[in-house]
Amino acid sequence: MAHTAVDEDLWNEFHRVVNMSSRELSEWLRVRSADDETEELPDQAGTATGQHVLSILGKRKTDLNPDDVRVMRNVVERVHAERRDDLEPTQGEAHWRHRLMSLGHDPLKPAED
Repeated sequence: MAHTAVDEDLWNEFHRVVNMSSRELSEWLRVRSADDETEELPDQAGTATGQHVLSILGKRKTDLNPDDVRVMRNVVERVHAERRDDLEPTQGEAHWRHRLMSLGHDPLKPAED
């Protein structure tokens, strides 16, 4: 299997901003995709980016591919664009929180150092 060297800083920052566990993210993506009458299959629930983040959370650093690294950079940039750098818990409008949660970042949960 081909792998891509990932920058240690990116690896650490991705895991800092993605403060939801795999289980929390998976459950959130299923809830977010469900409607009154149907629910998506777990591996199809949520956004493509959310599913990709979930996949990355299950990988070792040495198993990442170039697309994983691209998604990691994108998630870090998007979370930082909408949050302060300290990532302290912040209340905001529900749609803002839900959008970030679909990336694996719950703004009401403290970031891990």
